[in-house]
Amino acid sequence: MRRLIATLFASAFALGAHAADFRVQVDGEHGHLPRSSSFHGFGCTGGNRAPAVHWQHAPAGTRSYALTVYDPDAPTGSGWWHWVVINLPASNTALPAGGDLPTGALAVRNDYGQAAWGGPCPPKGDAPHHYIFTVYALDVPSMELPEGASPALAGFMIHGHTLGKAHVTLTYGR
Repeated sequence: MRRLIATLFASAFALGAHAADFRVQVDGEHGHLPRSSSFHGFGCTGGNRAPAVHWQHAPAGTRSYALTVYDPDAPTGSGWWHWVVINLPASNTALPAGGDLPTGALAVRNDYGQAAWGGPCPPKGDAPHHYIFTVYALDVPSMELPEGASPALAGFMIHGHTLGKAHVTLTYGR
């Protein structure tokens, strides 16, 4: 019995240690999103260009990835979803600047109402907002969502299949 418990503990520790190696990096300027990533509209005049995102050391058994970008500081009472992408193939470990998605990947409608990157556009005078980029390693090769699915529904499905996640926070203000 002790041997079984020790084996289970060692296995859980090894899995946890490996999951702790899962990392994500977002191209920015010293922790800040560049103006080129800012939304174009709502009073913002940026290029609405998604930054490059890179990840490494996903947990064993990863069959696909999902990516979310969320602003908890948005003055909505519920934050703001800037980008939700599902069905990123397990062979992918990066998205290039500009937001081009690999074959099979799907962008979910963001809070701007677009199925694409929607850059930051915090209100003038606000302290810089925080943009949390999270890459999820999933145990399924793809997820089926209905047309026009919300970020909340995507999040529910993502969390039900998560093997591990990595996140990084960048800021943007104007």
